[in-house]
Amino acid sequence: MKLLRDLLDKQVVDREQVKIGKVDGLVAELRPGKPPRIVAIELGSITLARRLGARPGRWMAQLAAKLGGKRHGEPHRIDWHKVRDIGVDIEFDIDVRETSIFAWQDSLRDHVIGRIPGA
Repeated sequence: MKLLRDLLDKQVVDREQVKIGKVDGLVAELRPGKPPRIVAIELGSITLARRLGARPGRWMAQLAAKLGGKRHGEPHRIDWHKVRDIGVDIEFDIDVRETSIFAWQDSLRDHVIGRIPGA
């Protein structure tokens, strides 16, 4: 498997086939005398900004923390051992409703969209 080609930017779904997002980054564990091992994937704007460089990554992390609180200053990670299937999509054995991945959407709906008359 060619990791970057086969995983990066692929659609991620939970066990109920709810689309969570796309793989924006991979987290590897470096082990002395052994090949690196993938331990997690990362999703979100912070990881996507880091692909452009360290400065855009820091800027996005600061912005996310300022807008959403300290817990949003880090990218969303899903442990690799929760992978169920790698096909057209990457299916993980998680329930997205039990994570904070959609927290920004919920906040936007409650604080902005909900205040628009007729919305």
